[in-house]
Amino acid sequence: MLKAIDEASMAATEDEIPIGAVIVCRGRTIARAHNLTETLHDVTAHAEMQAITAAANALGGKYLNDCTLYVTVEPCPMCAGALGWSQISRIVYGAPDEKRGYRKIAPAALHPRTEVVDGVLEEECRTLMQDFFKKKR
Repeated sequence: MLKAIDEASMAATEDEIPIGAVIVCRGRTIARAHNLTETLHDVTAHAEMQAITAAANALGGKYLNDCTLYVTVEPCPMCAGALGWSQISRIVYGAPDEKRGYRKIAPAALHPRTEVVDGVLEEECRTLMQDFFKKKR
């Protein structure tokens, strides 16, 4: 999760919403990403989406079995849907997104066998988001 927080911090320095994602497969980091929606002018360029693409390229296939996604904020429904299609084994996230998180809007979006762990370094992840938006206001 610390690597995901590093990615989120990089996003903030690029004036992107500070969400970072890292995918680990069999003990090896295969993807690191952060939000690029402003940079790419693309509403789908979330950290998770960027990480899924990078991980699939690293593995040479679309399925992320035996992989864990570490992400600083609960995935949105779009990202949860993509993660479901990727059949990722495990998702670990920091802060919940009570307004737009997948658990509120699309709780069945993930693959049924995907394990979810929430609240890992939650305070640090929440603080990154809060500080970013305080500066914006």
